[in-house]
Amino acid sequence: MKPILKLYRGYANEQELIVFGHVFRPNTAGDYEFEKKRFKNAKSIIRMFRIKTIPNADVYLEHNGMKIHTKALEDGYFKFCIPLNKDLRYGWNDYYVSIFHEGNEIREKGTYIRPYEGNLGFISDIDDTFLVSHTRNAFKKLYILLWKNINKRKIYDDVVPHYQALSTSGRNTKEETNAFFYVSSSEWNLYSFIVKFTEKHELPRAVLLLKDIKTSLMDFFVTGRGNHTHKFDKIKHILEFYPHLHYTLLGDDSQHDPYLYENVCKIFPVTVKAVYIRQTGRHKKNKATDALKNIESMGVAVCYFKESSEAIEHSRKIGLIA
Repeated sequence: MKPILKLYRGYANEQELIVFGHVFRPNTAGDYEFEKKRFKNAKSIIRMFRIKTIPNADVYLEHNGMKIHTKALEDGYFKFCIPLNKDLRYGWNDYYVSIFHEGNEIREKGTYIRPYEGNLGFISDIDDTFLVSHTRNAFKKLYILLWKNINKRKIYDDVVPHYQALSTSGRNTKEETNAFFYVSSSEWNLYSFIVKFTEKHELPRAVLLLKDIKTSLMDFFVTGRGNHTHKFDKIKHILEFYPHLHYTLLGDDSQHDPYLYENVCKIFPVTVKAVYIRQTGRHKKNKATDALKNIESMGVAVCYFKESSEAIEHSRKIGLIA
């Protein structure tokens, strides 16, 4: 049986290309069928958290006539950060990565984005920001993850037109979209599910930056929980990687987004222009309200909303969308 090579969407600027993925042992990371019902769906989801990775695997990147070698980390994760010596095309481009097994090459194609020239960037959380996940209730979240297939999972009303408007804001064509990132505490195990969900609902095609992969059934029961400092680090990296963009941060009040975004605004007082926080409970949270007031005092536009229609109206009001 052959190892499995999984590639994720990468990204580039004028000086550097970053692409990444995982190497898995055979039979542990196939193409899961997210349209199966009940027990079959639960079985597919659980399988995603029982994967086994291959540490220290030899991995080869092919791009622009170059072939570059590296090795996977202990959890099977690999990442290429490659300096560029010539301009790349704008928009989505292809890259290839290969591994070898018993003398045979296993080669996969991935994609990366070099954002079109512009001045807007968007960073969004996933769970309870656009995907209804009930993060505040751990048992309900697990129940939905196991028993609701991709066709039964819900998206908040009016999220799609809002995100589509943000993605094309200031653009003359649908092809020239703004830079969009989904940064979440969900693990890499759920990458394929998230991609298929966003494609199904025609959300903007985005780079996903997720949490370290989990490889045991016990890890499944705490999926999406724990320390969220990785989100701060990843958002900080994006803002430093594309320093010329003006960013809008979108999240919710179910966990730490208001306070995480508050800290981001303190460090990048010129870069962040707007913060959107979805209200997930019956009432606004006092601590979240205080954090947003503090953000607003730094000259950042804020919107603490229950319905996405409110967020759309706010985006129009501040000129973020037409």
